[in-house]
Amino acid sequence: MSFEITVPASTANLGSGFDALGMALGLHDVIEVRVTGSGLKVEVLDAGAGEQAGVPTDENHLVVRALRRACTLLDVDVPGLHLRCHNAIPHARGLGSSAAAVVAGIAAGYALAGREPDDEALQLAAAFEGHADNAAASLYGGAVIAWQENGRFHAERLEPHPTLRPVLAVPAERSSTRAARGLLPEQVPHADAAFTAGRAALAVHALTTRPELLLPATEDRLHQDYREPAFPASMRLVRALRAQGVAAAVSGAGPSVIAFTTTGILPAGTGVEHFEVTEMPVDPFGVQVAAGSRR
Repeated sequence: MSFEITVPASTANLGSGFDALGMALGLHDVIEVRVTGSGLKVEVLDAGAGEQAGVPTDENHLVVRALRRACTLLDVDVPGLHLRCHNAIPHARGLGSSAAAVVAGIAAGYALAGREPDDEALQLAAAFEGHADNAAASLYGGAVIAWQENGRFHAERLEPHPTLRPVLAVPAERSSTRAARGLLPEQVPHADAAFTAGRAALAVHALTTRPELLLPATEDRLHQDYREPAFPASMRLVRALRAQGVAAAVSGAGPSVIAFTTTGILPAGTGVEHFEVTEMPVDPFGVQVAAGSRR
C-alpha cells in the first residue's frame, strides 16, 4: 500500500491576525508513504535535503510522529514504513514547514485508515504547535480563521479574493519560532489590543471582498515590533513596502515577509533585492492524498 501526500506551506498572522489568521501558499512538500513488512526508512530529497541536514530520520521525524499519532487514534496497525520526503518548504523561515509536516503525517494516517481527515485531524495537527492557524491552512487551503474554545481547536475556511496575488520575500537567515515568541511581552496596552482587534476584523473583509483595504487591515501592534530584534532586516523591508502602499507583514514567526498585492510585483528601492522574491499563489485545496507514488 502506498500514498503520495501533497501539502502546502502557509503564512500565519497576516499582520493583524496574531495566532488567528492563516493562508495556504502554492509551495508544497510531497511525501511518499509506503507500508512495508517491518522497520522504518525516511529519505529527505530535493531542495530540503541540504538545508535539513540534522533533521532526524528515525521515529523522531515530525511526519513519522504525526503519522503514528493518527494511527493510534484511528486504530491502524502499520508493520513498517518507508517515507520519501520531497521538501520544497524551507525550514525556520515562517512558512509553516513544521505544520505542513504534521498535516502530511496525519493525512497519511487517515489514508492508511481509508478515511478522509475530519475535525479530529485538526485537533491532532494543532496540538503539535498549540494553535491552529498554520495547521488549518495546510489542511483546508485558502485562508482560515482559527481559534480555541473549551480545549478544542476550530477553524473556518475563507475564500480569498480572486485578484489577490501574494508575493513572498525569503531571506537567507533563519529564525526560531520559540525565540521569536520569547520576545513577546506578557501584557500589551489595551489601546494596542483594541486597535489590532479592529484591524484583524477588517482583514477578513479585505482578504475576501475588498483587497484595496489590505494596507490598513494588516497593520499590527501586538507582535511584529516586539519581535524586530529577531529579524531586523525583515522589519525594515516590511516598513519600506508599507511606506509605498504595499500591504506587507512578517510571515508567521519570520523572517520571511509576505506582501498582499494585486499585481504580483514589489517596488524596487525597498531593500527587497536582499531577499529571494517569488510571487506565491494561494493554494486553494489544502493537503491532497493520491493513491500510489512516483516511484
